[in-house]
Amino acid sequence: MTVPERPQSTADSKLIRIALWVAIGALILAAVVCVVWVLVGSDNDLIGRAFLTILLLAAFAGVALFDARLAARRPPWFALASMVTWVVTLLIGAVLIWMPTQDWYFYGSGFGRFASYLLIVLILQLALLHARLLIKAHLRHVTGFTRAVTIITIAIVVILAIMLILPLMFWEYVTYADPYWRAVVALAILGAVGTALIPLVNALFAPKHPRAVAYAAPQLQPWPTYADGVTPLPVMPDGSPDWNAYYTGYPSSVPQAIAPVAPLAPVAPPPGHPDAWYPPATSEPAGPASAPGYEGYPPPPPLPPRP
Repeated sequence: MTVPERPQSTADSKLIRIALWVAIGALILAAVVCVVWVLVGSDNDLIGRAFLTILLLAAFAGVALFDARLAARRPPWFALASMVTWVVTLLIGAVLIWMPTQDWYFYGSGFGRFASYLLIVLILQLALLHARLLIKAHLRHVTGFTRAVTIITIAIVVILAIMLILPLMFWEYVTYADPYWRAVVALAILGAVGTALIPLVNALFAPKHPRAVAYAAPQLQPWPTYADGVTPLPVMPDGSPDWNAYYTGYPSSVPQAIAPVAPLAPVAPPPGHPDAWYPPATSEPAGPASAPGYEGYPPPPPLPPRP
């Protein structure tokens, strides 16, 4: 069974179109920058860099198409933010491919930059996922305090992501001193505190969803049958079994023909017939409440006398 997609508004469609145009513009810009680098740059590993650039552009095109297909199932802001994140990933990849290498570094080869690029992609995607989950939690209970905490926390996480990405990109050329990493740790602590505040506030003040109480369904008793133990008794107008038919073998009224009334036991002759027989009179009243039958049902009628 296919799940119907959420209908898109005009604003949603505009955001998706903007995201696609951003992807197209980034693809063209990256291609132009790489071509200029090829024309004016050095001849060091030119063929390898060009091949990696082609792979990067192809991968970005595939990711952009995949994001466009998922845009209808996502919030509009998240679709645009996801496309912008992949655009930043593309530009960072192009810089890492064409940036001159420092051969005196052990990890200055392509493998070191490839590992750094994978870490950069992971950091960007985690920051995007953090923003989506935090905003989703914030929407459960929107107040001025939670709105301010959400905005500040997302800004801190974005700055933290940038400060983690810069050393991965330019560690060959820049040495990051101790104050830089102290600031990174401080931002990480503030981001963690802001992230934890929203669920705590929701747990205290957000409206609780009522839980469905499970009630045990009463166990239905089996419908009574004729003396044969197979054919069910007809239904009376009030919904109760036709107990009289249990003794006579026939329904008490014609409208009861809606129920299976053909007994499988031998049919007794109607009243007034010479061969008719009647159950012996008893001093106790007959009925479901006083009958000693099985589970409150009347006992089976006595068999007719045999010759």
